[in-house]
Amino acid sequence: MPSQDPGSSKTPGAYARQFALAMELPFLLVGGVVVGGFVGHLLDHWWHTQPYLMIVLGALGFGVGVKDMLRRLAKDDASSTPNHR
Repeated sequence: MPSQDPGSSKTPGAYARQFALAMELPFLLVGGVVVGGFVGHLLDHWWHTQPYLMIVLGALGFGVGVKDMLRRLAKDDASSTPNHR
């Protein structure tokens, strides 16, 4: 039987919160690329610039997804660490 680390202060809901965050993060990346690529595709079709805007806006969507993912990870990390004074 594995022993519990006495210095660990995990709350019972911490594992569920971590699991929910792990399930959410891939959708942030994929969602940014899909939305950016779709908007780029529509603009390419309208302005006859295939495929340049789709590539640029898809890459921009990926960057925004990574930034949002890092922001959420930092926020979750800050809320899960106890304040030691």
